[in-house]
Amino acid sequence: MGANSNNSNQVDSSSDKGTIKLKKELGLTDGIAIIVGVIIGSGIFVSPKGVLRYSGSVGQSILVWILSGLLSMIGALCYAELGTMIPKSGGDYAYINEAFGSLPAFLYMWVALFILVPTGNAITAITFAQYIFQPFWGTCEAPFLAVRLVAAATTCLLTLINCYDVKLVARVQEVFTCTKIFALCIIVAAGLYYLCTGHTEHLQSPMADTKFEPGYIALAFYSGLFSYSGWNYLNYVTEELKDPYKNLPRAIIISMPLVTTVYVVTNIAYFVVLSREEILSSEAVAVTFGNKMLGMFSLCVPLFVAISTFGSLNGAIFASARLFFVGARNGHLPRAIALIDVKRLTPVPSLVFMCIITLILITIRDVYVLINFVSFVEALFIGISILGLLYMRYTKSDLKRPIKVNILLPCLFFVICAFLVTLPCYVSPVEVGIASAFILCGIPVFMVTVWWKGQPDWLKRAFTKFNDGCAKLFMCVPEEEYKDQ
Repeated sequence: MGANSNNSNQVDSSSDKGTIKLKKELGLTDGIAIIVGVIIGSGIFVSPKGVLRYSGSVGQSILVWILSGLLSMIGALCYAELGTMIPKSGGDYAYINEAFGSLPAFLYMWVALFILVPTGNAITAITFAQYIFQPFWGTCEAPFLAVRLVAAATTCLLTLINCYDVKLVARVQEVFTCTKIFALCIIVAAGLYYLCTGHTEHLQSPMADTKFEPGYIALAFYSGLFSYSGWNYLNYVTEELKDPYKNLPRAIIISMPLVTTVYVVTNIAYFVVLSREEILSSEAVAVTFGNKMLGMFSLCVPLFVAISTFGSLNGAIFASARLFFVGARNGHLPRAIALIDVKRLTPVPSLVFMCIITLILITIRDVYVLINFVSFVEALFIGISILGLLYMRYTKSDLKRPIKVNILLPCLFFVICAFLVTLPCYVSPVEVGIASAFILCGIPVFMVTVWWKGQPDWLKRAFTKFNDGCAKLFMCVPEEEYKDQ
């Protein structure tokens, strides 16, 4: 096979000639589209209800949305330092591994593989399917099986696109990001019109019924931060980002204020038009809003929401597959997951494996239990990554830091993460207990699969057969030197 620099499915003809590796296909615009596209997905259409449920009042809900955006911005800036200091794909996994070693990094990979990534993808896929069916079922709940089948089909379709070509994924992401921004602008404009016509009755007592208990405040932030989740996804694909020292921080600095502004004004629009009771009783806040404000055009709202979640799922699948690829490359997952398609240079086994786990989680009914479950685990490991940033300020002070944030920012972010991890323990003890037990279960798995060097021959043969079988099935090889045929 000859090298051809003009074909994204071939090997580069530059300094990477003769190698099979993930290529630097993503520019600044692509980076912004990934961050904005992943963040603005199902969250803004699902989480307003969760934030209001745990906040208790409109005023505190708006405050939670603002502070969640500010907190995500602080976290993103800290991750800009981590991403430029350790310019490797894999995000939190790479940073925890660099700071604290194999076991903590493996535990992150363990929960990311089975909880964080597929759960987030499952929630987004389910939301997409619910909004697709909404025009046909109206206020009634769509059939459970039909929703899950559409969610599963969408996950498989986007996985196929991601297996095909990185540039195609980037183009899809840019188109759907622009579309979802347009949809939210329609909601904001309608809410502004309603406000200007004198409808302020839902804002008369903004702090009424506020819940001040710390546990409920933390759960409100869980729902808010879930909507902002994805701000660290560009760190997963650092190795495929052109000039990451410049484009990573630029993409973060442009994306996060944009997303926060869009989220806050969108929620204000919701609260202007809909009463507290209408929001809490709605399964689809944006659709309820559209039915009340847009008349004959209200059918466009489910379509726009579906487009938004479709784009978010596309970006999440693209970025998170690189996390598992890096983990397998470092020996923390089966070698098969670190294989690359010989023609298209995409991590096909990683994408397929993640798709399978997501399809399993799609069968779970209660979305809000999933949100609380994944938010606890995510807050825990993000806190560990930030602790690693502080730790490496002293233990690895010689590392190049193109970006170095003020020490107060990671300290503040770590304290808030600790708050989000500890306080919900007495409000949602079941979810916290299950998540903690699952994390601890990763320790014996690490001991057997990674730490134990004297594995019996039958186990080694089983691993080898699995890896070789995947290589033949998917026509993939390890990231290594490639000789022209």
